[in-house]
Amino acid sequence: MDIRSLRMFCHLATSLHFGQTSTAMHVSAPTLSRTIQRLEEEVGEALFSRDNRRVQLTGAGQRFLLFAQRVLHDWRDLESQLSQDQDALTGQLHIYCSVTASYSFLYDLLMHFRNQHPAVDIKLSTGDPADALDWVKNNDADVVITARPDRLSSGLVFHKLGDAPLQMVGPVVPCQVSQQIATDLIKWESLPYILPERGVSRQRIEKWSKELGFKPNVHAEVSGHEAIVSMVALGLGVGPVPAPVLRNSPLRNSIRVLELPHVLGPFEVGICSAKRSLQDPKVAAFWAVAKSQS
Repeated sequence: MDIRSLRMFCHLATSLHFGQTSTAMHVSAPTLSRTIQRLEEEVGEALFSRDNRRVQLTGAGQRFLLFAQRVLHDWRDLESQLSQDQDALTGQLHIYCSVTASYSFLYDLLMHFRNQHPAVDIKLSTGDPADALDWVKNNDADVVITARPDRLSSGLVFHKLGDAPLQMVGPVVPCQVSQQIATDLIKWESLPYILPERGVSRQRIEKWSKELGFKPNVHAEVSGHEAIVSMVALGLGVGPVPAPVLRNSPLRNSIRVLELPHVLGPFEVGICSAKRSLQDPKVAAFWAVAKSQS
């Protein structure tokens, strides 16, 4: 029984939805299920009742929830007390990430970091995730949140926060593209594509299309994944979008996920810094928080 397991339990006790909790806690559904099973084995009672339609707390689960909440409250108090006992960190920490990553991954990290190091000022820059590695290489940011590239420069360090499945999406609005994808035998080589200008998504699509024996007909190139959702929703083509972007998009009901003959594979999303930056106590402290939360 550990702090992270208790956090997963408390979130599930509120959401009563394994999918929502696994997404919010950045773990796979099997990992969440195994965590709950281990807790139930330690407690010796079923904490949730499950069927095909719903998840509910059992009587033992309701009592265990009160216990877990007290433990987490005491843990937060202890973190705060320990941070006050240490020499307070000061100065500015500069973070770069996409808008989606700022609330999908960064929010929880900053909450815990600010709790431990309230005197550190946070500067947050947002933009195209494809630019993230350049920000750390050029010393423009201390920490970035990004997808792990296939090859990581020897001067950088990366820590995984979670996975972000890469999905191909198409429009719902009546148009030529929606007609082309309204079949079980989609002619992928005939579709117009909305692609990022560069980055891991672009590399994955180029590899995927090569495996299928064609070169994508690129209708438009954009900066950032959020713009892909907008252009696809307008019926201009199909494009690759990480699941967190789609999940948080206001246009998610205007597009649909397409079943692919070959999967694109998930991103490993995490924090990245230059190795030399870890000598900065503020950066080292942020990394410590990230590792404790994943």
